[in-house]
Amino acid sequence: MKLFEDPFIVITGGAGFIGSCLVRHLNDTGIYNLVLVDDLGSTEKWKNLVGKRFSELLPKAALFEWLHGRESLVEAIIHLGARTDTMEKDAGYLFENNTRYSIRLAEYAMHHGQRFLYASSAATYGDGSQGYRDAQEALWQLEPLNAYAFSKQVFDQWLSDQGAFDRIVGLKFFNVFGPNELHKGRMASAISRMVPALTRGEKISLFKSSDPAHFADGEQKRDFVYVKDVVRMITAFLQSDATGLYNIGSGRASSWNQLARAVGLAMKKEPVIEYVDMPADLVGKYQNYSCADLSKTVAAIGKAAESLSLEKAVQDYVQNYLLLGKKW
Repeated sequence: MKLFEDPFIVITGGAGFIGSCLVRHLNDTGIYNLVLVDDLGSTEKWKNLVGKRFSELLPKAALFEWLHGRESLVEAIIHLGARTDTMEKDAGYLFENNTRYSIRLAEYAMHHGQRFLYASSAATYGDGSQGYRDAQEALWQLEPLNAYAFSKQVFDQWLSDQGAFDRIVGLKFFNVFGPNELHKGRMASAISRMVPALTRGEKISLFKSSDPAHFADGEQKRDFVYVKDVVRMITAFLQSDATGLYNIGSGRASSWNQLARAVGLAMKKEPVIEYVDMPADLVGKYQNYSCADLSKTVAAIGKAAESLSLEKAVQDYVQNYLLLGKKW
């Protein structure tokens, strides 16, 4: 696509982790007519956009004013912006920012016939006792473990109640890691902390198991998925006719011990792991296991749902970005 000559694609959270990587991927495929929505403030997020091409950068509060009168010029809205801190205790703030704003944006897109894709979260699956199947009928059986997950679940449920999933695409992201995440601080992936620790010759700290009857220390498992694979999947959904709710993950559950060993392998260092007590504010809010059921996703986008192995993805992230201090 050529700048200014094609319909706009609006990306909320466009300077954030997944958003900025999506901009890179779209740029690499020749798509530049992007309207990015993000509140940069005094953060370092602006660095995620260096070298990228886009048409406009708006603060969140200015989006609806910008959209007014441009309804026919917008092809799609990809809504990735949210408060993603799983430790945030202000549920009212999360509901206003993650739920109500999302409802308003979805209503706008549906009213004007624009394609709408949004970020849900695997955190909505809670402790996983109900499984990890991305079925609409299961939405009311899920029990999120924190206010962030609840704010995402309520939006999923609202869309289902509106019968909107025949027009909208919801994407439940699992444990995404990769370049452009460092501004997230404590919400960045554990890899971003493991690399500096190994560089300094320090031990890698992992949480002791909160459920030793089922998981040994460090053997709690998550579905880790590389951001480069994630943005490829988002683009595949954008360019498809698929609608509904879908998991976005690797379809593989890997332990934290495996993750630490993968980082050590990428750095050619043998990691020494110490197991530490889980902070009190995390107890009862921590998933010991997650693994995306990708059957629907594969049916919708085929081979685009494939992802790198954990070892290859970690190697690319560590060697080509973290150790070099580079963005993507």
